[in-house]
Amino acid sequence: MFKNKPIPHDGPVDTLIGPNTVIHGDLHFSGGLYIEGRIIGKVIAEDGQQATLTLAEPGSIEGEIHAPVVVINGQLNGDVHAGERVELASKARVHGNVHYKVVEMSAGSVLTGRLLHVDSVSAALPERETSIRSIGVG
Repeated sequence: MFKNKPIPHDGPVDTLIGPNTVIHGDLHFSGGLYIEGRIIGKVIAEDGQQATLTLAEPGSIEGEIHAPVVVINGQLNGDVHAGERVELASKARVHGNVHYKVVEMSAGSVLTGRLLHVDSVSAALPERETSIRSIGVG
């Protein structure tokens, strides 16, 4: 999987998406998810479950990520919502905003977007659409 230094991840890898795999659609997971392939859609950790998403160097995601722990060393086009921690390894290429409680960035990683510190509860939850009505005074 890795030729040089391995990407750290918490706990075992329960699911591996190989380099020749392309998934179209949202993916819900728990436990350890290791991605070397391509996902076009949201990747969402199940509520209340321990979950770690690792995006390896050959991997890519086009969509949002919602998970407690996110380790990126591949390409992401979308926002990251991490309830605990985000790690951007040296080959990470992120085009989107990173919502985090704790963030670690290695030299060489690229972020085109904003770093937004949030509390741990709201970071991992998918945003819900709300409507706001303004009332004019006067």
